[in-house]
Amino acid sequence: MYTSGRARLGYLEVSGSHYDIGVQLGRFGARIAHRHLVATDAWASVMARRNDGAVAQMREAVAAQFPAYWQELIGLSDGLGLPFDDVFLWNCRGDVWALAPDGCTTVQIPGDSPIVAHNEDGDPRLRGHCAIAHVKPTTGKAFSAFLYPASIPGHTFAVTDAGLVQAVNNIRSREAGVGLPRMVLGRAMLDCPTLEDAVQLLCTSERAGAFHFTLAQRGDQRLFSIEFTHARCSVLSLERASCHANHLVHSSMADENQLITHSSRSRQERGNAMLAETSAGTVDALSVLWDRGDPALPIYREQGDDPDRENTLATATIRIGATSIEWQVYDRSKVPPCYAFSNLDRRN
Repeated sequence: MYTSGRARLGYLEVSGSHYDIGVQLGRFGARIAHRHLVATDAWASVMARRNDGAVAQMREAVAAQFPAYWQELIGLSDGLGLPFDDVFLWNCRGDVWALAPDGCTTVQIPGDSPIVAHNEDGDPRLRGHCAIAHVKPTTGKAFSAFLYPASIPGHTFAVTDAGLVQAVNNIRSREAGVGLPRMVLGRAMLDCPTLEDAVQLLCTSERAGAFHFTLAQRGDQRLFSIEFTHARCSVLSLERASCHANHLVHSSMADENQLITHSSRSRQERGNAMLAETSAGTVDALSVLWDRGDPALPIYREQGDDPDRENTLATATIRIGATSIEWQVYDRSKVPPCYAFSNLDRRN
């Protein structure tokens, strides 16, 4: 790993049992969670769903189907010093509330060495309180992922030691149902050995909410765009450079009942237009992700009056090769990366 030494984005390494990992992640985010997160309108809006019957069913489903991640959530709660029911519910926020935060934009470039590039957009007050976490559980696969305080990993961008790459976009579905929380499914993806396993997990699981995943894997030239809701799952193998913001865009999902914010629509339209103007093979993902062509609703978000109350907290560019993954993380635009990583296939 390379680091510039001037990052506003933290880095931490955690290991041990799933409970131990949860405790360490909780301790990392405890200060800002108590000082800011629990006082936000977003937290209050999610906590207002405490008595939703679907939440109890989600708890039962996670405990039964994914006991390891259940232990991570218990540890996260203990590390944060917050009630378990509140922490569990916060990690179901997009399943119970269509206006849940954490927006994003992803650029997907297929080819001999596919590229997944991603803006992670979230609460501006969390800048300086997020991190790249390298997680090495005693059982399960090791991975590195962007980490929000009070959240389990797997719903942002990540690279696993199995060579799986994922970038996740919030979808504001109005028709969530009973099933597994979407963030728990994102965490489960990090333990998948292959692309096929990851796609099957998303398509066959009982899902509560909605997400978009970009998926790729070292040694595999395929690049997948996957949109899912409670009721449906759409899988596309991408053949041209594409962009994805925070709403469903697959033709088979067009009639889903969703909330599309002005920012989400603008970023999608601007990204599509920029890619349409670019010749094949010359797409510069960072030019798209750092674009401010629409000053009111830019792709790269740092304005204080963002209508979704979100700013870009990190940008990642991930190149997936035959035997390695080369990726960089930026904590601001138009400067060198604050972190650079190389994930090699140890079998080669």
